Amino acid sequence: MSSQPIATVRAVEETEATGKVADIYADIRATKQIDFVPNFWRVLATNPDQLETVWTSLKGLMHPEAVGRTSALDPKTREIIALAVSATNGCSYCINSHTAAAMKHGLDQEALGEVMAIAGLFNMTNSLADGYQIEPDVKPAQE
Repeated sequence: MSSQPIATVRAVEETEATGKVADIYADIRATKQIDFVPNFWRVLATNPDQLETVWTSLKGLMHPEAVGRTSALDPKTREIIALAVSATNGCSYCINSHTAAAMKHGLDQEALGEVMAIAGLFNMTNSLADGYQIEPDVKPAQE
């Protein structure tokens, strides 16, 4: 009995990974402190250059300490932002991934509900402001 495919392409299994892909897989496991390579990365590995580009960007922003950078945002806040954007974009994979990560950083179910409520509220208000083409009257101060 065969299992269902996880994507429109065949993912690169960890046991098949060589060269750049194997190195990135090892970095993903170490940086995220997990013992497997998630499906997203295994699918992107079908194009090693894309895997490298996306991982490098994500690592730098979501795991800045791993690249010697200090972020103004704590890990939980970064995950909440990723979760809210993922919910707005309707990405089930990302919603699940970032919910799990945010909860790992201390987000509880009540706070998760608040994140979803705020994301939903601003999807509505953004659509209204955009639909009415309302001219901004409050702008951030420039330093």
